[in-house]
Amino acid sequence: MTWFFTAMTVAGLAATLFGEHRDLPLRRIAKPIASAGFLGLALTLGATDSRYGWWILIGLVFGFIGDVALLGTVRSWFLTGLVAFLIGHLLYVVAFFVGGVAAGPLVAGALATAAAALFVLRWLRPHIAPDLRGPVIAYVVIISAMVAAATGATAAGNTPLILIGATAFYLSDLAVARNRFVAPGAVNRFWGLPLYYLGQVLLAWSVA
Repeated sequence: MTWFFTAMTVAGLAATLFGEHRDLPLRRIAKPIASAGFLGLALTLGATDSRYGWWILIGLVFGFIGDVALLGTVRSWFLTGLVAFLIGHLLYVVAFFVGGVAAGPLVAGALATAAAALFVLRWLRPHIAPDLRGPVIAYVVIISAMVAAATGATAAGNTPLILIGATAFYLSDLAVARNRFVAPGAVNRFWGLPLYYLGQVLLAWSVA
């Protein structure tokens, strides 16, 4: 069943990208299917058998909620998606600490992601409405913390899928930010969505 749900995500992603390319409503059906795939994958791999798995699973649920919310085009749906993903990242941070982190690499990861966050915020700031700056800053801080925690977790001997998945998720969010604030266009989704689903699938596999 694991490969079935992995294939479900891949097929849903392919259909979503095809819908984006052709500007078809297909993506409104395909994207939730792709996201349901990583939920089924985590459950099949035994997410409910450990504390780490539970935290990852709940984080994936919020990812599913965020995916559905971002299908909307109005501002309120975007904010809903932003909050859902922010909560998901916080849950992943908790999961990584539950699994164990190495202090030194955690600090090094925090310093590296803090430097990257400053660069990202400087890039985005001229394009963000004043009332959205607070939520966007909070989001950048939390996702940076997730990557730092993933660095510490991997260095502590946990599966490298954690760091690879978290990094892929981080990079995919740059595509979302570019599309929303800087240069809207389908090209952002064509590289951002594969990275996003890669990240979620790898985090789902990490519960095994």
